[in-house]
Amino acid sequence: MRTIKREIVSGLLFSKDKRLLMVKKNPTGGGVYIDCWHIPGGGVDQGENKTQALRRELKEEIGLEVEGYATELVNDEGTGTSEKTLKDTNERVLVEMHFNVYRIDINDRNSSEVKVQLDDELSEYKWFTLEELAKVKLTPPSKSLFAKLVI
Repeated sequence: MRTIKREIVSGLLFSKDKRLLMVKKNPTGGGVYIDCWHIPGGGVDQGENKTQALRRELKEEIGLEVEGYATELVNDEGTGTSEKTLKDTNERVLVEMHFNVYRIDINDRNSSEVKVQLDDELSEYKWFTLEELAKVKLTPPSKSLFAKLVI
């Protein structure tokens, strides 16, 4: 099996009422960690910087424009490995990922006021309290991140 390396950006999106947005992958979409709750985000494309990629991925995946909100890098030490089926070729590959996680505070709206529109790669979203996060299945990199961060 071929191995590919990917630089990943993701956004910890906190609403005014202190809830964190998490998403689940569509199981037919071929992504990684399909049975877990994810921090929204995705891969950095050639020619993009990480902030540009983060804004693009959040707009594509969840329909949110985050341009007007402060974006703070909170961790760039995470890594993960998972098998994935490439969309274009249906090839199974091993993906070695390096995670860059940013915090974005949507400080002008409560979670119920934020309009989320999922793309076809995602099947579900939920705004979690930090207590609720402890009770759901998270991706292994998210578990490690949340254990390190005080959020």
